[in-house]
Amino acid sequence: MESGFLPVCRQDMEERGWDSVDFVYVSGDAYVDHPSFGHAVITRVLEAHGYRVGIIAQPDWKDPASIAVYGEPRLGFLISAGNMDSMVNHYSVSKKPRKTDAFTPGGEMGRRPDYAVVVYGNLIRRTFKKTPVILGGIEASLRRLAHYDYWSNRLKRSVLLDSGADLISYGMGEKSIVEIAEALNAGLDIRDITYIPGTVYKTKDAGSVYDGTVLPGYDELTADRLAYARSFYTQYCNTDPYVGKRLIEPYGEHLYVVQNPPSAPLSQAEMDRVYSYPYMRTYHPSYEEAGGVPAISEVKFSLISSRGCFGGCNFCALTFHQGRILQTRSHESLIAEARQFIWDPDFKGYIHDVGGPTANFRHPSCVKQLTHGVCKDRQCLYPKPCRNLRVDHRDYTSLLRKLRELPGVKKVFIRSGIRFDYVMADPCDTFFRELCEHHVSGQLKVAPEHVSDVVLEKMGKPGNQVYQAFVSKYYAISRNLHKEQYLVPYLMSSHPGSTMKEAVKLAEYLRDLGYMPEQVQDFYPTPSTISTCMYYTGVDPRDMKPVYVPKDPHEKAMQRALIQYRNPKNYELVAEALKRAGRTDLIGFGKQCLIRPKRKEYESFRKEEGRMHSGLRRTSESAGQESGRPKKKKAIRNIHKKKSR
Repeated sequence: MESGFLPVCRQDMEERGWDSVDFVYVSGDAYVDHPSFGHAVITRVLEAHGYRVGIIAQPDWKDPASIAVYGEPRLGFLISAGNMDSMVNHYSVSKKPRKTDAFTPGGEMGRRPDYAVVVYGNLIRRTFKKTPVILGGIEASLRRLAHYDYWSNRLKRSVLLDSGADLISYGMGEKSIVEIAEALNAGLDIRDITYIPGTVYKTKDAGSVYDGTVLPGYDELTADRLAYARSFYTQYCNTDPYVGKRLIEPYGEHLYVVQNPPSAPLSQAEMDRVYSYPYMRTYHPSYEEAGGVPAISEVKFSLISSRGCFGGCNFCALTFHQGRILQTRSHESLIAEARQFIWDPDFKGYIHDVGGPTANFRHPSCVKQLTHGVCKDRQCLYPKPCRNLRVDHRDYTSLLRKLRELPGVKKVFIRSGIRFDYVMADPCDTFFRELCEHHVSGQLKVAPEHVSDVVLEKMGKPGNQVYQAFVSKYYAISRNLHKEQYLVPYLMSSHPGSTMKEAVKLAEYLRDLGYMPEQVQDFYPTPSTISTCMYYTGVDPRDMKPVYVPKDPHEKAMQRALIQYRNPKNYELVAEALKRAGRTDLIGFGKQCLIRPKRKEYESFRKEEGRMHSGLRRTSESAGQESGRPKKKKAIRNIHKKKSR
């Protein structure tokens, strides 16, 4: 295996003594040879299997010559939009362009196109008519079948059709990409590669598909949103490699997109091998002049210990991409990688993270998953932990202890987040105590997301009482350790199910907590999540019951403003939200109030109060002449009752 960076231009290729490459990998990200970047992993896997790979990072999508750097590859083009969906990378939830791109040299925005895999695919097709084109990465993975596209506000076809590509390798593609490479290398036509798990292909003959489940056709989906909800839930129930069915999505009478079941999860030995390849662990030196690639700073001294997540949050696309079955690396593999940090001149003694999608998940949720797959009709943690759930932090605790003991390591942080409900389900407090003692630097970030059980149910998150119990226990343990530590809750506004009433309830919780978050995450309808399906269809695809969805931009702005009600810039939005929710009792001077009334409103209030007291005096004087003072006191009580109502 060659050392150093893979070729990024023809000169690099020729210096290796190659006259051509087997694969050209086209990426929407800059080239960063680190295992946190999908393009680095896939290219190193192919290299380890003897294939020559050249990389074209962020080509000029307006110039066909930009993807002809190496000429025609022997086996095919591989395309990825990068570590993020290109539309999420470019736009905020309010659809405003972002100012920087952490995956581009110098953070420069605009170096990749919108809908990158579609644009790159068509760019290649204009020059290389018959060369195999395979899509991969998060963008292609989550858009592999018909999907709701938030930015155009419509249902879009599979990217396989719109890009002109031949195949999609979806999910974590180490296994499928090797099988694709071997098939092409053996001389198979790309149109005949229809059997590989973890791939999506197109065909004109639905009868050739063995044991397939036919989904509603694209025309039916665009005409009936409820049909899309049913189709989406069928897809959601077939994301398991052991029990997932082949899915067939018709496009007219003579074209079908077929999704094979997912690839099998990697074994621990296979995971260790993937992370043992000779990554350079930084960005390509050609980016140095531009200031490097900002995204490396977050991951350079972090360890990926696991993949997959059985947490089941409805707004998260992990079920569709990495799956629900946990895959982990061995302690030896992680410690070997950590030892590399120690020799890096930039290492200051701090390991920034040891985790994955959920840091404290270190084994499959139950024993049966590796033979019978995950349950289709239930979650492991929601609404309550399953009785078959294995709740055990011993392996993760042991790993963290070993990392803390490495020479040169001062502190090991956990930044990828923990599932507090999983922590609370553990009858042993050892991990919780060591978390507070060794892995918190003043503040621990957790994600309750909301406090209303109505919204939490739509999110697939545990009830608020579980989070409150976690908070109490966290502070109790911190006090026993004589540490002054705090919790920083991540909160989300405008999720399906959140009415203005629910938004006000969240604001009241923050008032009682005495905390105003600096940033608020408004719900972002990204492709292939249950929450996005709710947003588009107005129903919960799990039971087809209607769901309230805040879509109006102004209403969403009000819900977001309520979370930051102390910010003077949000005053008008907060006042309007409280009036709309019928909660003007929260506008005033009491401790329970969120905002004070404006001067004019206050003066009007005082005048009205004066008139009421004037009337009160006249009434009491008249009443006093007839029967004395007791009636004055009764009148005062009645006035206050009226005001409180």
